[in-house]
Amino acid sequence: MLMFCPQCGNMLALEEDPGQRFACRTCPYIYPITKKLATRSYMKKKEVDDVMSKEKGWENVPAIDMTCPKCENPRAFFQQIQIRSADEPMSLFFKCCKCDHTWMEK
Repeated sequence: MLMFCPQCGNMLALEEDPGQRFACRTCPYIYPITKKLATRSYMKKKEVDDVMSKEKGWENVPAIDMTCPKCENPRAFFQQIQIRSADEPMSLFFKCCKCDHTWMEK
């Protein structure tokens, strides 16, 4: 917990001699600690976007000439997704227009 001096605005430092107290390093202000000072905060978990879902992930994506390895259909949808760190290349995913088989280019 950070505390600031009400007189000069500098950050108060924790002193342990004599007893525990906060003291300003630039002026004579002292704040005695009379009770336990503690705060707890909980982080919110980030909501994960489902980019490869059945319905929403493949809306409005282009189709190209790519042979499906499952049904040999000559047409497939494709999209590029960054699944690794930013310095790695994007991954290319395909989905067959006929049988909905999904695969990744390696």
